Amino acid sequence: MNTPASPVIQLKSDRTPGHPWVWSAQVVKPAERIPPGSVVEVVDTRGRFVGRGFWNGHARVALRMLTTDPADTVDAAWIAARIARAVELRRDLLRLDDASDAWRVVHSEGDGLSGLVVDRYANHLVVEYFAAGMWRFRDAIHAELLRHFPGASLYWFAEQHVQRQESFDVRSNDAPEAVDVHEHGLAFHAAPGLGHKTGFFADQRDNRLRFAGLARGRRVLDLCCNAGGFAVHAMKAGALEATGVDADAAILEVARANARMNDVDATFEQGDVFEWLRAAIAAGRTWDAVVLDPPKLTRDRNQVVNALKKYFAMNRTALDVIAPGGILLTCSCTGLVGEGDFIEMLRRVALNAGRDIQLLHVAGAGPDHPVASNVPENRYLKAVFCRVS
Repeated sequence: MNTPASPVIQLKSDRTPGHPWVWSAQVVKPAERIPPGSVVEVVDTRGRFVGRGFWNGHARVALRMLTTDPADTVDAAWIAARIARAVELRRDLLRLDDASDAWRVVHSEGDGLSGLVVDRYANHLVVEYFAAGMWRFRDAIHAELLRHFPGASLYWFAEQHVQRQESFDVRSNDAPEAVDVHEHGLAFHAAPGLGHKTGFFADQRDNRLRFAGLARGRRVLDLCCNAGGFAVHAMKAGALEATGVDADAAILEVARANARMNDVDATFEQGDVFEWLRAAIAAGRTWDAVVLDPPKLTRDRNQVVNALKKYFAMNRTALDVIAPGGILLTCSCTGLVGEGDFIEMLRRVALNAGRDIQLLHVAGAGPDHPVASNVPENRYLKAVFCRVS
């Protein structure tokens, strides 16, 4: 699979790609079929070496560039070395074990491993595949992960739409049992392998702690609260009260269990955010600190404008329940919505509401979600801390 005779793919340009994703329209279609996920050598129009990566003639992203070093051979040992480097970053430099036992182990292009994401939940590792090439190396990936996390259970999967786009077939194993994870001294339930119902999003770890500090002595409203992480952190830090709202009844049971586990008194209510807010506005209710953390709104570039309209509507409605001088933490995990556009949306919200919004801090995911400088799309999470006058 990885020999000097690897297939050669030629670009339509003599310029080196500035991004690890190379679209099908940017390459010369090979004369012979190359199996999806094959490691190929990439050359420019003059035949000069450009790099090596995964080929997939069935996908819109035809090439996933992995290295531009001609000395690199992309094989099982190369993959294992990249995983080892990712673990070293988190354990030795970031010292994440001191803060939590739930963190991202591998963040795709951010760790030079395009098409692979690995999350840790205590003694469970969840491995998500986004590329046929990574799936081909699954045995090496799993072995290397177990070398760094001895005795851990592994659960692997790929979303159905990814398998269709990338033309590979993943047979997932059984998801592990639910487990308790810890961050900054608090405990939370997690169910690895069950999609959004994991009940725990490690990417907000540091933002939960920062918000909790701002919420001390305030009344908190946690909108799209999922498992109540912001509300629980805030109450533990000294908030006067906390109410969480989410449309998912099942995840609210997890939120209530999290509050009990951390010995805090928080209220959780089921409801559509818009309907719930309209009723609160009609009743004249206000809060001193509000979190708005909705799920991803789109994966389609053609729907970004509509997503921004939804963000505008949600934030504009939320503003009407924030008391003067209150705190707003508004988030977007829609990677296609850029930070600049998200902040511009807030400017328009403030103008429409006739209120001043001061941006106190603009954050993203934690440092266990590193972003390659040439892949800004991987900085998907925007978390904007504001004061509303």
